[in-house]
Amino acid sequence: MVEEELALFNKSINEFWNKFKSTDTVTWWGSEITYKAPIKAFAEKLSVKLKEEEQMIEMFLEHQNQICRNKKDNLIKLIAEVKGKKQELEVLTANIQDLNEEYSRKKETISTANKANFMFTNIDPKHPESPFMCSLHLNKAKDCEVSDRAPPLECQAECQENVRKTNSFSAFLKVFTAMVYN
Repeated sequence: MVEEELALFNKSINEFWNKFKSTDTVTWWGSEITYKAPIKAFAEKLSVKLKEEEQMIEMFLEHQNQICRNKKDNLIKLIAEVKGKKQELEVLTANIQDLNEEYSRKKETISTANKANFMFTNIDPKHPESPFMCSLHLNKAKDCEVSDRAPPLECQAECQENVRKTNSFSAFLKVFTAMVYN
């Protein structure tokens, strides 16, 4: 008997549901309630809102993508600038190294020249082929000094003093030749 009552109850619920789905109004304790029109209007408004939200999300995502592209472009530019500066630095470093090597070569040349002897001929009219030589160098005070003369001169101190006073190579040669003649 319970089963029959349950089957009857299910049947009446199904009938009510089918009737509810097919009608726009429901009679509830003697009053008619219209429900489908407001639900349809609400569904339409909800659909419009969902479309607006989808558009906002698309706009947000496009804006976010644009920001990412801009950041990527800026990073690419910065990387290119850094690479350019790195290449400039390499060129400058190579130039500095070349200049240091040239400086070392010139310093060595000057050092060699300072150590080299100056040889002269045609000083002594009696013996024009006779070589005369001397070494000149700069001391720590940057004064020119004469050393290692051949043949040795009697007035070596006078010659040295003249070089210090005049700081002129041509003046030194005049004194040197004058001393040889005497």
